[in-house]
Amino acid sequence: MAAPVSSARSIEIQALPEVVWDVLTGFADWPTWNPDVKSMSFDGPLEPGSTFRWKAGPGTIVSTLEEVDPPKRVRWRGKTLSIHAEHEYRLELRSGSTHVETEETFSGLLARLMRGNLQKTLDESLEQGLEHLKAESERRATPTLA
Repeated sequence: MAAPVSSARSIEIQALPEVVWDVLTGFADWPTWNPDVKSMSFDGPLEPGSTFRWKAGPGTIVSTLEEVDPPKRVRWRGKTLSIHAEHEYRLELRSGSTHVETEETFSGLLARLMRGNLQKTLDESLEQGLEHLKAESERRATPTLA
């Protein structure tokens, strides 16, 4: 059965996949570059089965890494407020930049009951998250002048 709430977005980032990967998987640093993430706790290692706890929006989310394939793909699942979420990022080198695709789904009782509101929230969250990822990745990829 398909998830009641599902969204996918993509963006081009003027940085190599390794730079984008480091930003994306540096979980502990998320609050420094993504204002939507209020707190983050990740003790590692960066491998399937590792968990991280973070606050974004109204709830604290506990996520578990499902797949880690540097610097191409990372996928995790999480739960908050009876919503089960699955999130994936795919990175691909294209002409010296990185094409990033992300998909997320919400399932569970609350996702079915609040489908419309959650769909709008998820769409906006993915778009804003990619914009923040782009800004930080491009900032790190651009050498600073002394």
